Amino acid sequence: MTRPSFRSLLPLLLFAPPTILASTGGPMGPMPTATEHTAVRAESSGAVAAEATAGPTHRRLADLWASQDPGLQHGLEELLRSQGLAAAAGTGRLAVVVADITDPQAPRVAAVNGDRMMYAASLPKIAILLGAMDTIQHGRAMPDVAVERDIEQMIRYSSNSAATRVLEWVGRDRLLALLQSPRLRLYDPQHNGGLWVGKDYGGSPAYSRDPLHNLSHGATAMQVARLFQLLESGYLLDTERSALMKSVLGNPGIRHKFVKGLESRPGAVIYRKSGTWRQFHADGALVESDGHKLVLVGLAEDPNGGDWLASIAAPLHDLALAPPGDRSRVAQRGFN
Repeated sequence: MTRPSFRSLLPLLLFAPPTILASTGGPMGPMPTATEHTAVRAESSGAVAAEATAGPTHRRLADLWASQDPGLQHGLEELLRSQGLAAAAGTGRLAVVVADITDPQAPRVAAVNGDRMMYAASLPKIAILLGAMDTIQHGRAMPDVAVERDIEQMIRYSSNSAATRVLEWVGRDRLLALLQSPRLRLYDPQHNGGLWVGKDYGGSPAYSRDPLHNLSHGATAMQVARLFQLLESGYLLDTERSALMKSVLGNPGIRHKFVKGLESRPGAVIYRKSGTWRQFHADGALVESDGHKLVLVGLAEDPNGGDWLASIAAPLHDLALAPPGDRSRVAQRGFN
């Protein structure tokens, strides 16, 4: 099936009316206290927080931290052992989350070092993409052809110069306020941080390192998984902008890490963002396969980390789809 491109969708969606929905605190529960958002810039936090509280109220989205599946968890740990990655996980150099979010009210989740905050290189560009979609949704600015091109280049080919320009278009402080907003909480001190963009992707110094770990571009595997959960469930953006964001994440132009690993699963449709810098390797993907919606996230600190992520992609996919009785066999089989 051919997926619509970002360029083909954009003219249809730019001027679609935004979905305005009331909320009393968002899908993940009560709002955090004010002290949990001290890093939010005062000049932009109020406006962004007000906009970010627009979300569905008819049901609460399942908490991924409370959705651990014991069988899937055992399978993940067994898989990492079979791949020779247990030591890397044990020393905190590898973080992995696999989740089946097909049923938004009953996801199945397994995580190893899921709340470990790590340098994530270019993966946090997905947060800049969210900022761009939020900017379009709320009519703060409309992208011209140059911005459209930069959004595509930033995600599909991980262009640093394009990411820097889109970040400036969105607004540095506005993006950090959005990530910490009460409804989204994609950076949350209660869960050891999360997605953070405190530096552009050029040569300039960091302008706002994350308050917990002093990282310029950071992520936890669980918060990346949450972003995909929120996107797929319609809590992140309205319907039109959700489709636009997925179109950008589709058809990745760099075929390594999870994309390379899932080439042996030709029916899988992948929406992803990866990152690489020196020994740091990261990948996060929403995968549609066999009627299921899966989320795979991996963060690694090792020169071979990219190969690690490629090697576990297909086994993670198979593990998430396997019936409970087959999970141990799938985990022990490893890459196939």
